[in-house]
Order: sequence, then C-alpha cells, then structure tokens
Amino acid sequence: MSSDMNQTMHDFKMGMGMMSTEAAETMKTFTAFMNEVLCDCVLDAKTKELIALGMAITARCTYCIGLHVNKAMHAGVTHAEIIEVCKVAMLMGGGPAMTYIAEVKKALDLFEKGPAA
Repeated sequence: MSSDMNQTMHDFKMGMGMMSTEAAETMKTFTAFMNEVLCDCVLDAKTKELIALGMAITARCTYCIGLHVNKAMHAGVTHAEIIEVCKVAMLMGGGPAMTYIAEVKKALDLFEKGPAA
C-alpha cells in the first residue's frame, strides 16, 4: 500500500542523490530549470503542480506521481482537486492512465497521513 510509495520515494531520493554526487553540474542546471518552470509566474505553483500530476499520470511515471502529489499538497492542493486531475488524466490517457490512479492513491495515503517529505 503506501509502503510501496514510501519505497518509491526512497528509491527516487537515492537515485537523485547519486546523480547529485556524480553529475553535480548537470543536476544543478536541471534543478535551476525545474525551479524556474515551476515558480509562480503567469500560472501559480499550485496550478503547475496539478498540470504536472496530470502529465505524470498519463506518462505512467510512478516516481513523478509521488513527487507531484507531494509537491501539490505543499502548494495547497486539496484531495478533491487531485481527484479532478485524475479524472482529466483518465480522459486524456485512457485505460493505461486509469491504472496509474492506484499510484496516486498510494501517494495520497502516504502524504495525507502526516508531514510530506
């Protein structure tokens, strides 16, 4: 259940840690790009995280789903808004995207319990 997502987030952090050590300049550049894209600009960070989550679902990326559920919640997204994103992702991504709603559920189970990492 949520322990699967906990392991997924742990694995993601381990991979990013390795890359930060072994490809520091690349990670620094990518992180700067990511921060620039996700900042409050024309669209606010909350809206951008909702978009990113929908795209993560349709791309079928478990790591991205966990990351963007967490970041969306930090940006003030509600459970109901995440469910709306799931519905749009199902519309746009069909059955394959629908199967990844299970990963959203795991992330919600993990991050709604307490402080998100």
